[in-house]
Amino acid sequence: MNSSKIIEIIEECEQKCSEEFKKVDKICFENTKKVLDAFHSQKLSESDFSGTTGYGYNDIGREKIEKIFSQVLGTEDALVRTQFISGSHALSVCFFALLRPNDTLLSITGTPYDTMHEVIGIKENPSSLKSFGINYQEIDLINDDFDYEKIKEVITTKQIKVIEIQRSKGYSTRKSISLESVRKVISMIKEINVNIIVMVDNCYCEFVNNYEVSECGADIIVGSLIKNLGGGIAPNGAYVAGRKDLVDLVGERLTLPGEGREVGPTLGINKSILQGLFLAPEVVANSLKIAILTSCVMEQLGYEVEPKYQDDRADIVQNIIFKDASILERYVQGIQKQSPIDAHSIPIPWDMPGYDDQVIMASGSFTQGSSIEISCDGPIRAPYIAYQQGSLTYASGKITLQSAIENILNN
Repeated sequence: MNSSKIIEIIEECEQKCSEEFKKVDKICFENTKKVLDAFHSQKLSESDFSGTTGYGYNDIGREKIEKIFSQVLGTEDALVRTQFISGSHALSVCFFALLRPNDTLLSITGTPYDTMHEVIGIKENPSSLKSFGINYQEIDLINDDFDYEKIKEVITTKQIKVIEIQRSKGYSTRKSISLESVRKVISMIKEINVNIIVMVDNCYCEFVNNYEVSECGADIIVGSLIKNLGGGIAPNGAYVAGRKDLVDLVGERLTLPGEGREVGPTLGINKSILQGLFLAPEVVANSLKIAILTSCVMEQLGYEVEPKYQDDRADIVQNIIFKDASILERYVQGIQKQSPIDAHSIPIPWDMPGYDDQVIMASGSFTQGSSIEISCDGPIRAPYIAYQQGSLTYASGKITLQSAIENILNN
């Protein structure tokens, strides 16, 4: 298929997606207003861009950033730190902060994604939760929704300290979890035992809707700054937001007991975090539009996709199911070909830390591993799914999609 025909198909799909794009634009407007309101409410000033070194005592900008994130996310408090290496690191710190020996962690969205396996002890590691005597149990989803009866049975008959909900699908074949489903299950949990801490892995999900998961009753939520809320500008870091007492515990685990949130230098990064948050609603909107367009185009070309272009979305991730390892590899390589950085590189499957299967990943990004910049990856295992996410601009995403299609059809 020649390039002009591929462009024609993409443009036809753009017309089909126009109503979905309008919905995205409306959400983007509402979330932009939310961010601006938080900036204004906290009286954000240029002086807040200055950072600290060393211990990071009395970092006024850092404190203001955390108040802004708390307001935007609708939580009592927030911890926003570059000392978090990744979203997975923030999740790990949360687990160790909230759980003690003999406590039980319950996942109600099945097995968490691969990077959590050694943290929890699903895969043996001498530094895991399991090695500290913390118990773990999981309940699988049923038809992409919570198993309410099983959850009710477990939390009624066993002492559960923390329940974890992973909204995005990771490398599984399930659908991502909607806010409505989260609200329903948390309501049920709290009716049975109000003391259970509900922790939500919110990676890839922020600003996809016009309200956040904390407004559905979550006690604590976690996300990465090189995903949605970093807007492609924040060079690293993550956030933890929720109840103040829980956020304080996470702060003490991230640094050290007795100093907690009072330390942690920002090293001049405050402006990048704030500018990234300012741009985040627009960047997430671009990512959603490219995901919607990709879904429409790839389905028209005969591939199975999830979600479909008209489906409601819970995150920015688009799955394309190739059922063929070589096609998956060529699609990912096509994404890399039009990335802004390292476009000359050819991704190949490799042994990635924290994953059991080899993974192929296109991420020609300004920030290493940044998922909100257009990226595409997948484990080399059946049914050979490409997990595509992000796009800082709509135009660059459209060009990259064309490149990926050309690479699978013309090679």
